Amino acid sequence: MNYGLYISASGTLNALYRMDVAANNLANSETAGFKPDLTATMARDAARQEDGITSLPSNALLERLGGGVSGAPNRVRFAQGALESTRNDLDVALEGEGFLRVQGGDGKARLTRDGRLTLNSNAQLVQASTGIPVLSDGGRAITLRSGLPVTIDPDGSIIQGGTAVARLGVVTIDDPTQLSKRGSGLYEAPQSATLEPATARVIQRNIERSGTDAVRAMLDIGQAERAAGSGSRMIQMHDEIMGRVINTFARLA
Repeated sequence: MNYGLYISASGTLNALYRMDVAANNLANSETAGFKPDLTATMARDAARQEDGITSLPSNALLERLGGGVSGAPNRVRFAQGALESTRNDLDVALEGEGFLRVQGGDGKARLTRDGRLTLNSNAQLVQASTGIPVLSDGGRAITLRSGLPVTIDPDGSIIQGGTAVARLGVVTIDDPTQLSKRGSGLYEAPQSATLEPATARVIQRNIERSGTDAVRAMLDIGQAERAAGSGSRMIQMHDEIMGRVINTFARLA
């Protein structure tokens, strides 16, 4: 086994992954409520240590080289995004920590910061981007009266005709790192997580812009691309050296 080739390959694969994540962040730089992923790299132990097979023979030098690198679990940057004013009475942005509760296609509750809302054909309040129902603080779908003006208070209360008809389900989670992305700006909390009413202010006729810094994302893409190129050249170098060794020993034989 060419150990150097495998170590170089691990670095190249990790760089390509980091480039994909940065590219996804950049692609969502205009997506309302999007929160960027942050990647991290960690060193891998040598194969004997990582797989717990220390009884097998090895080489002390190779042990000190380690096993290359691998990606650590991604983290999501949940920092507050800038607010952007809109003309839609149903659009809302959250200012502070918290998430809107919505109902996923599988019937399970999901969390989101994307407050682009509209009414479907049944006058239910739904996400404009996905069409899934927005839930009230009681966990039920919200139905409004078509044609009546809508006012949404900072506490999430939805008022029509001077009467509060529902209240948006705005919740917070004690440890946001437990959330898993489920696409379309949706997050899923584990069953063991505790969801509590959030203190975030609901701002009507606004949406929260993406948390992606486009310039930072482009720099991350360039850095990862250079790392992948360096790794590819190292792989090629190891391959050429191995070819020379094979050809040399073949002639000697």
